[in-house]
Amino acid sequence: MTASSTSPSAATLREIPYNYTSFSDREICVRYLASAGWNLISQLRDQRQTGQSARMLFEVLGDMWAIDRNPYIQDDLLDNSKRRDALVSALHHRIEQIRLRGNDNTEVLELLAMASSAVDDFENRLQRMRTQRRQVTRTLRKLTHPDNIRFDGLSRVSHVTDATDWRVELPLAVLTPDTEAELPALVRACADLDLCIVPRGGGTGYTGGAIPLRDNAVVFNLEKLQSIAQVVTAEAPNALSSEFATVEVGAGAVTRRVAEQADRAGLVFAVDPTSWDASTIGGNIAMNAGGKKAVLWGTTIDNLLSWRMVDAQGDWLDVTRLDHNGEKIHTQSLVQFKVSRTSSITGQPIAEDRILE
Repeated sequence: MTASSTSPSAATLREIPYNYTSFSDREICVRYLASAGWNLISQLRDQRQTGQSARMLFEVLGDMWAIDRNPYIQDDLLDNSKRRDALVSALHHRIEQIRLRGNDNTEVLELLAMASSAVDDFENRLQRMRTQRRQVTRTLRKLTHPDNIRFDGLSRVSHVTDATDWRVELPLAVLTPDTEAELPALVRACADLDLCIVPRGGGTGYTGGAIPLRDNAVVFNLEKLQSIAQVVTAEAPNALSSEFATVEVGAGAVTRRVAEQADRAGLVFAVDPTSWDASTIGGNIAMNAGGKKAVLWGTTIDNLLSWRMVDAQGDWLDVTRLDHNGEKIHTQSLVQFKVSRTSSITGQPIAEDRILE
């Protein structure tokens, strides 16, 4: 009886230690050494004798990767400068040991120059993180309660991904404002600090919309904005039906809670994604969520009379549906939305209303 087996190719072999992530070794090398570095590693692969130099290089990349992916280790290093300096010194020491074994190979020296630069960048990132945390705290604590500015490992790792489990960068911080009124000033302050803003609903999306793509990102968690008013009958602007049963809710209101409020009034809330026990209305609007009832009554956009957002300048942006038909948008030949911008500082209109058709 004979058997055959396959061996992993160089492209799929895991040589970087601690790499239990969805990133391949190639992707990690490109992250730290750029594509040119990975090309050099591939060229040098056939020249290995004992492989000790390669293992030391991959250990350097593995150490940085493990720390870049673990907020708890980052916090420990930020709090202990001696430990941080010892780590960086050890990384450079390994690179120097590879250099001594390299026999002045031009390709090896070029690769080590890239690795040394990557270690310097790694050290600078940690230093920059300390500085940014102080700047963010000093600026934002004037605009929201200090407890709402979160740098701890649990908050950051809880907001690094959504239901995709795709993890790219840990956010610098997570903001959990208490009220809607705090949002415009927080957005303006984050823009002044040159931070990327990631708005987040319930984190149940499968499109990666809540995933930070840069390490200077701040995630806005709006789960505290969970107000749900009573269902009332309201007139809709120029609506084809003169009155609609409506409910006003906060962006952080859980979808199921809104459906239960409608049920108590003898009505049906049409938006019911499978994640409705955790998804929020803000996220439903952002992703135009649907559900099994969408076949009858449409997705989120079909069931909105109006909604309010904060724009990138930190001003209010209100969108109101005109001539609402009380059902799916696509049954109308023309659909109109009125867009109004208002200064969050003065309360005055910034420009004339726009009509989107």
